[in-house]
Amino acid sequence: MACSHRLRSGRYSEPGRIYLITCVSWRRKNRFTTWPEGRCVVRAMKGVSSSATTLSYVVMPDHLHWLLQLEGDVELSALVQKMKSLSSKCLRARGVEGRIWQRGFHDHALRKEEDLRATARYVVANPLRAGLVGSLKDYPLWDAVWL
Repeated sequence: MACSHRLRSGRYSEPGRIYLITCVSWRRKNRFTTWPEGRCVVRAMKGVSSSATTLSYVVMPDHLHWLLQLEGDVELSALVQKMKSLSSKCLRARGVEGRIWQRGFHDHALRKEEDLRATARYVVANPLRAGLVGSLKDYPLWDAVWL
C-alpha cells in the first residue's frame, strides 16, 4: 500500500489538462457486465460533467478507461472519487452488494506531443483487444466525442 500512497502524493491536477484514467473494480470482479450496470458508470461520468469533459470512455466488465479534460479548479482525485461514489450508489440501487471499486486509480496526463485521437481509439478498442466482441458496434458501453 505504501507505494500507491506515494503515487497519489505526487498527483497534480491541472485545469484544461487531458488525462487518461483507469479505475478497477474491487478485486477485479466483473461488476459491469450488463447494460444497466455499465450505464450506472456512464451516468456517473455525466454526473461530474461540470468538472470535466469526457472525450472518450469504455466500461469493461471489471474496469473503466476514461479520457477526460479537467475543467476549472477541480482536483482530479476528487473528481474520480465523486464518479465512483455516484456509480456505486446507482449499482447499490440495482441490488449490487459489497464494494464496487478498488481504492485509487491510475492516471496519465497526456503530453502535447501525444496523439489525442490515437489515445481515444486505444480506449474504445479495449473490448476488441479483450476478445469480448468482434466489432465495436456489438459493444454498447463506449463513446468518443469524434463519433
